[in-house]
Amino acid sequence: MKYQESIEKRRTFGIIAHPDAGKTTLTEKLLLFGGAIQTAGAVKNNKIKKAATSDFMEIEKQRGISVATSVMAFEYGGKQVNILDTPGHKDFAEDTYRTLTAVDSVILVIDCANGVETQTEKLMEVCRMRNTPVIIFVNKMDRDGKDAFTLLDELESKLDIKVRPLTWPIGMGDYFKGVYNIYDENLNLFQANKTKISKEIVSISDLNDPIVNELLGEKPADELREDLEMIDGVYDAFNKEKYLSGEVAPVFFGSAVNNFGIQELLDTFIRISPSPRGRETDLRTVEPNDDKFSGFVFKIHANLDPKHRDRIAFLRIVSGRFERNTFYNHVRLGKKFKFPNPTSFMAQDKSVIDEAFPGDVIGLYDTGNFKIGDTLNEGEKFMFKGIPSFSPEIFQELENLDPLKSKQLEKGIRQLTDEGVAQMFIQQPGNRKIVGTVGQLQFEVIAHRLEHEYGASCRFVPRNYHLACWITTENQEQLQKFLNAKTGNMAKDKDDNWVFLAETPFLLTMAEQDYPDLTFHRTSEFKLD
Repeated sequence: MKYQESIEKRRTFGIIAHPDAGKTTLTEKLLLFGGAIQTAGAVKNNKIKKAATSDFMEIEKQRGISVATSVMAFEYGGKQVNILDTPGHKDFAEDTYRTLTAVDSVILVIDCANGVETQTEKLMEVCRMRNTPVIIFVNKMDRDGKDAFTLLDELESKLDIKVRPLTWPIGMGDYFKGVYNIYDENLNLFQANKTKISKEIVSISDLNDPIVNELLGEKPADELREDLEMIDGVYDAFNKEKYLSGEVAPVFFGSAVNNFGIQELLDTFIRISPSPRGRETDLRTVEPNDDKFSGFVFKIHANLDPKHRDRIAFLRIVSGRFERNTFYNHVRLGKKFKFPNPTSFMAQDKSVIDEAFPGDVIGLYDTGNFKIGDTLNEGEKFMFKGIPSFSPEIFQELENLDPLKSKQLEKGIRQLTDEGVAQMFIQQPGNRKIVGTVGQLQFEVIAHRLEHEYGASCRFVPRNYHLACWITTENQEQLQKFLNAKTGNMAKDKDDNWVFLAETPFLLTMAEQDYPDLTFHRTSEFKLD
C-alpha cells in the first residue's frame, strides 16, 4: 500500500474509434481542457496537413490518419491523466489491440451520422474480452445525424452492452442548442468555438424553471423535458460498479471540433473511471500496490525524432515505483538494465523523469534489447500475459532496389517488425524476406519509413499465401518429414521459430491431417504460454 496515493491519482485510458469519427480531434481538445496546450488547430478533413497534436509521424500528416499510438499526459482536477490515442484505420488495428492491454479504461468515439461502424464493433469486442470499462462519446452533434434514441438502441444492439446517457443533446445540426448534463444537472449552451474553452454553463436544479424556456425557446425546452422523462423510464439509473465491470457504458454527446460537451465528459471521467488495475502473469496476478516494480512493453517505436535516430520502448508500469538509474531485470533475456533517461510524453515532446508509478506509460531508450510483450521487474521470473499477436492476412516479398543500401534495408525492416508494424518471415535459400500485415496500407507506411528514416528503397511483390502458422511439436522426426515435404512454404520468424506459409485453407487442413503430431498455431501467442 506504499504508493496508494500516487496510484489513486492516475487515470490511464485509450481513445478508440472508426476512422474519421473525430478521435484525434477529441484527444486534442482534452489536452486543451487539461491545460497541456493553449489553443487548438481545428482538424480540416479537406487539407492534406493535419494540425492535430498527437499525429507526429510524417506519413500521418500527409495522409491525415493516425497510424501509430501516441501517449500524452496532463493534470486535471487533481488527477494525472494519461491518454493513449490509437490508430483508427483497420490496417493498423494490431497496434490498437496491443495498446488496449496497457489501459485501464476506454473512451469510444462515435460519429452521430454514421453510428456504429465495422471497426467500432471489432474494437469493442477486444474491450469486452477484458471487461474494460467504456465511456461512449457521440461526436459531431453540430451536424445532421441519427436521432439520439436511435443511436442508443444501435449502440446496445451492435456493441452488446447496456448504455446510460449522462448528458443529452438539445437539437442537432443547425438546430443544435447545447447539452444537458444529466449527471450534474446543468445546461451547457452551444456556441461554435474551435480554439478556446467555452464557459457558458448554467446550473439548473429544476427543468420546469421558466429560465429553461427563456434560454432554449419553448419547443426545444419541452422536447428536452420529454426526452429526459423517457430516459428515466427506459434506462436504469447510472451504476458506477456496473460501469467499472464493463457491463454499462455511460454516453455523452457533443462536438469535439467545437470544444463542446468535452468538459462534461472530462469532469465525469475523472470521477468515475478506474485507477490503475492489476495484470495477469504466467505465475500470478500482479496488483498495482505490490511493493516491487514491474511493467511490460506494449509498443516499440524507432525514429520518433528523425534527427536523433532513437528507438523507444513504451512501458506500462503495473506495480511499485520505477526509478531512474536503477537496475531492473529483463525477464526474457535474464539480464539487468538501468535507464538514465526514462521519459514521459506530450505527443512528440518528451521530458526526462526521475520516477513513475502504476498506470504511467514511460519511454525507455532501447538499443535493440526489447521486444513487444517483454517484462521488466525487480527479479521475480514472471512474464505478463495477453499481448495479442495475429496471423497476417496479406503477404508480400520485400525486394531491395538499391544493393548498396542492403545494410540500411536490413536494419530498417528488422526495427520496424520489432515495433509490430508487420511480421517478417525469412525463407531459405536466398534469405528472402516475406512481410505479412493485416492491411494493405501498412506496406505503404513501411516503404515510406524505410526510405525516409533509413535511406533504403524497396518494393513489395505480392505472394499468394492464405495464412502463416507457427509450428510446435515434440515429434522431431515428423517435423523433419514436414520440412522436407514443404520446403517452398517454410520460413523462420525473427525469433527463429518455424512458420508454415499455407497457400490455401485446404492445404492447411491437409497438413493438419497428415502430420497429427504437429500443432499449427494461428497466432504467435503460444510463445507466451
